[in-house]
Amino acid sequence: MYKAQAHIPPTRMASRKEGTGSAATSSSSTTGAAGKGKGKGGSGDSAVKQVQIDGLVVLKIIKHYQEEGQGTEVVQGVLLGLVVEDRLEITNCFPFPQHTEDDADFDEVQYQMEMMRSLRHVNIDHLHVGWYQSTYYGSFVTRALLDSQFSYQHAIEESVVLIYDPIKTAQGSLSLKAYRLTPKLMEVCKEKDFSPEALKKGNITFEHMFEEVPIVIKNSHLINVLMWELEKKSAVADKHELLSLASSNHLGKNLQLLMDRVDEMSQDIVKYNTYLRNTSKQQQQKHQYQQRRQQENMQRQSRGEPPLPEEDLSKLFKPHQPPARMDSLLIAGQINTYCQNIKEFTAQNLGKLFMAQALQEYNN
Repeated sequence: MYKAQAHIPPTRMASRKEGTGSAATSSSSTTGAAGKGKGKGGSGDSAVKQVQIDGLVVLKIIKHYQEEGQGTEVVQGVLLGLVVEDRLEITNCFPFPQHTEDDADFDEVQYQMEMMRSLRHVNIDHLHVGWYQSTYYGSFVTRALLDSQFSYQHAIEESVVLIYDPIKTAQGSLSLKAYRLTPKLMEVCKEKDFSPEALKKGNITFEHMFEEVPIVIKNSHLINVLMWELEKKSAVADKHELLSLASSNHLGKNLQLLMDRVDEMSQDIVKYNTYLRNTSKQQQQKHQYQQRRQQENMQRQSRGEPPLPEEDLSKLFKPHQPPARMDSLLIAGQINTYCQNIKEFTAQNLGKLFMAQALQEYNN
């Protein structure tokens, strides 16, 4: 399994721009992966209601993964653009260089600032509006992503994280989604209190952690004409591959990853049940100790002796530390993502099977 790195945003923020900008002179088309615009946690008061991405940015992200992110390697980069009313316009991006933990001399923030300064010199949008990351079979709900997005969103209110799934994209449909932390989770992360009581008070569940923002891909008229010409010249035989009834290893890999996460969730449940049993046992011991002390004091009082001095029970019975619940929430969120991927994949395969059955009955 891959390991994503947490990143720190620089201090330069995106600026708001009133008006419609250049969107009126460009055509746009929504992607199939954009969703219905409903956040997972209800983004009614979100600072960003829509993400508009230039086609150049999409191509750069795809190219970055093809060059450096083969297999389970994760590629990450910075998103640049500006905010127009409640729409976030992403007009450019640049990648994070691949480096290991041994590269102690590498200054990530300094690298980002130098890149944005260079882009500003050539009159390209250089304002920081978020970051992007590739994913391996939808495995992106991690603590590293949560910490990075909190840092970005805390410094830049409108920032988003783009998740690019190259495996889904290779199957014929672009998979690019934009996520933000919900306001409830932002408040909990600011307090840095992930205890069960704090999460319960904030009404935080795995469904109220991330909110998805709808995506619109913007292209110029010339680019749209070029895409139309390329589509006309594309070979018809390539399109027939999408109708293949053979199941790829995509479903099996998602099921395997789902089982691994379910095992992790089961281990967390065992740890939490152990904590509850130990806490209950300690409460019983504390109650028995208090009863014995009360009986001893009554006996001493009957003999005319002074009662025993009060003792600090918190020192005698140190409370057990509850297990961290944030990891369990992240695992539950990842399980939900795997289930959604399996649902989409099986729905497509079942549609092909029903179509093939109808064609076979028609021919017979």
